[in-house]
Formats: sequence, structure tokens, C-alpha cells
Amino acid sequence: MKLQIEKENLLNPLQQIIGAVEKRQTMPALSNVLLRATDNSLTLTATDLEIELISQISMVVDEPGEITVPARKLLDICKSLPNESIINFTVKDNKALVQSGRSRFSLATLPASDFPALDAINSVYEFEITQNTLHDLIDKTAFAMAQQDVRYYLNGLMLEVSSNNLRAVATDGHRLAYCEKETNADIDDIKQVILPRKGVLELVRLLSDTDESVKMTLGSNHLQVEFDALRLTSKLIDGRFPDYNRVMPADGENVITADRDQLRQSLIRASILSNEKYRGIRLILEKNLIKLQAQNPDQEEADVEQEVVYSGDNIEIGFNVNYMLDVLNVTGSEMVQASLRDSNSSFLLTYPDQADCKYVIMPMRL
Repeated sequence: MKLQIEKENLLNPLQQIIGAVEKRQTMPALSNVLLRATDNSLTLTATDLEIELISQISMVVDEPGEITVPARKLLDICKSLPNESIINFTVKDNKALVQSGRSRFSLATLPASDFPALDAINSVYEFEITQNTLHDLIDKTAFAMAQQDVRYYLNGLMLEVSSNNLRAVATDGHRLAYCEKETNADIDDIKQVILPRKGVLELVRLLSDTDESVKMTLGSNHLQVEFDALRLTSKLIDGRFPDYNRVMPADGENVITADRDQLRQSLIRASILSNEKYRGIRLILEKNLIKLQAQNPDQEEADVEQEVVYSGDNIEIGFNVNYMLDVLNVTGSEMVQASLRDSNSSFLLTYPDQADCKYVIMPMRL
């Protein structure tokens, strides 16, 4: 195997796929990147057996071949070289020789046959969606995913595709985020999959804020997203996601309309003296006014008031301030609406200018 390539042409694909390289690997090959060179392309593959990232570079190759080399070392070498460097890559006597200018590196290798591959994906549904639409969909929901919950099906993002619609739902049992976007999916039924946390984070990292489309393929056990010269494949969580329609409360008769940024600032001020572990805040609703109260084990107290538009019942309710701030931080909307029935009901938060997103926050005892 022998090839010559410009630094940037190798560095960019390496940076794209490095997230799939296993840091605490159980198999030596998982810390490596698979390089597969044909006459007119170089393909880089990395996997941790949960996700797989493949990037392809169109180029002329001197001698085709395939080998695996330490991924992070190769990336660090590329980063350290001067801009516009030319890299000569040669495999000889089970060593990968990387040469550029007066710098030479000899890397240990493992045969390509040692490199594991994910099972082939059996396509069930295929559709296209723009990168900025998919990024926005995930950005507005993924923050509500559980982390290391024993209910393993909550440790990911539920994607639901139906006719011309893609929905994303995340919940950790205490709050729920829901968002939907239009797609060109032309299907008759509804397909739900749960994308694990790592797959979600890698997908967000790779998506850009452009109108370029990606192709999404939903399989029985995998989800695949194809960019121009990059492909992400992720295993799916095998489990049944909770029925989000049952969790979504009906619009309560007590509706608050507030300036989003003012409410966010008020919550931040009140949270300074909240319990650091439970982050509970008491909210008292009165006519056109909310009072935010916090108290901590040191008997310190915060009391913050803000004018809002409200004409419902006088209500006192407790909630986790971090959950509310998460919802207020995912948008630039000017106004936010919150509705609830009584002091024991969930909050339903919406934005008047974004009807495609809804957020539910459970109350907490204080």
C-alpha cells in the first residue's frame, strides 16, 4: 500500500471519524482506523461496535491495499505538520511509514482482517432531510435524554417517522422534549427507533447548518445517515419507548405568557440559593405576577418577582430549575407560554412562534 496525499485532505476525514474510536478498548483493533485504498479512492473507517463512521476521499493511489493504524496517533501527526504539507504513506514490513518533509514516523499496524465491522443494515425506510432541519430537531430535544438510567430505553433519542414527518422525543422520566419536522418520507405506517446517546452526540457533531440533504436509512437494528463523503451507522436501542402522547398534558386553563429571556434571568438569579443537589424552586402564581423562591440547607433564601401575563388561579408549585432553564436555552424565541391545571400537574411549555416543539416538566415536592 502506497499513496501521497495533502495534509488537509487526510486531516479533515480523520477529525470526522475520530469520535467512533474507542478510548477504553477491549479489542486492540478498536483503537485503530482502517485504511482501505483502491485505485481511485481512500476509505477511512472507525468503530466502537456501537457506531461506525466511514469517510471516503477521492484520489489517485499508487499501490492499493488495506491496513489499520493507531487512529489518534495518526491524527496527532497530521495536526502537527505544517499547513499545505504533502504526506507520503507507505506500508512495509508490518509498519506504516508516514513521511512529510524532514519528518518521518513509523507506526505499528494490525491487519485489516482484525478490524470488526457492524452487521449489514437491512433497510426498512429511506428518506432525505436537510442538515439544518435534522440538527435543529435533535438540538431541541436531545438535552432531555436520560444518562445511565436503568431504564436503558430512556438513554437515547426516540425518532418516529411517519408520512412526511419526523418526530424526536427524549425523556428522563422527569421531563420530556418533543419536536417534529416535515420530511419527504412517503410511508403508510409509523416506524419508531431509539438512537443511543453516543450516536446522537456524534450525529450532532457531524451535522452542519446548511440546506444540504442527508439520506437517512432506518433498519430493524441500525440507523444510517449518509453525507456526501461520510456515513454514520449506529446500532439502535432494543426497547419500547414510553407512549409520549400519554405523558403530554392537555392544555391547562392556567396559562402564563412571559418574556423568555427575562424569565430565564429571573430563574438564574433565584437558582443561586437553591439546593445544589435537588435544584428545587418554588413558583407562586398570582394575577400578572410570578414569584420565584429558593432555599438551601444553610437557611439562605432567594425571592425574585417578575411581571407576566396571567389571569388564572393562584397556584404554588415546585420544580427543578435546571429543567426549566434547559427548555428556555434551546431557542431564541422572544416569548414563552406555560400552561398547567393545578399545583400537582405538569407544566406544558411551548413557544408561540414554534408550534412544532413542546416540553413537559413534572412538578416536585419541596
